[in-house]
Amino acid sequence: MTIFFARWIVIGFGAFFIFAGMLMLFAPRKATQILRKAGSTNFINYAEITIRIIPAIGLILSSNSSRYPEFFKIFGWFMLGTSLLLYFVPRQLHHQFSVKSADILKPLYFQLISPLSFLIGAFLIYCLL
Repeated sequence: MTIFFARWIVIGFGAFFIFAGMLMLFAPRKATQILRKAGSTNFINYAEITIRIIPAIGLILSSNSSRYPEFFKIFGWFMLGTSLLLYFVPRQLHHQFSVKSADILKPLYFQLISPLSFLIGAFLIYCLL
């Protein structure tokens, strides 16, 4: 039963990547605004980090039933480790990094990298179906 839910969490994570790709392609200014908010408040910062842990655990638990189990394990453990590490990074530093990244990533750049988000999402879903 746990693996069933883990697989659906990862499929939802793939759908999130596809949605994010659509947002970056069709509303790049909105994507920039969202990026600027990362780490802006304690609630946003810790909710964002905690929510990252859910698909990370889903990747780890569903790895053996995926097409690429080693990739899922490595990616899941990497996400989990970096998420836990982010709990110890000062929120202001996280927010400054997000704002600086938003300044660098112009709307055109979001549109150019949006296909990568589509591919990641499709890959995650493909690996579990």
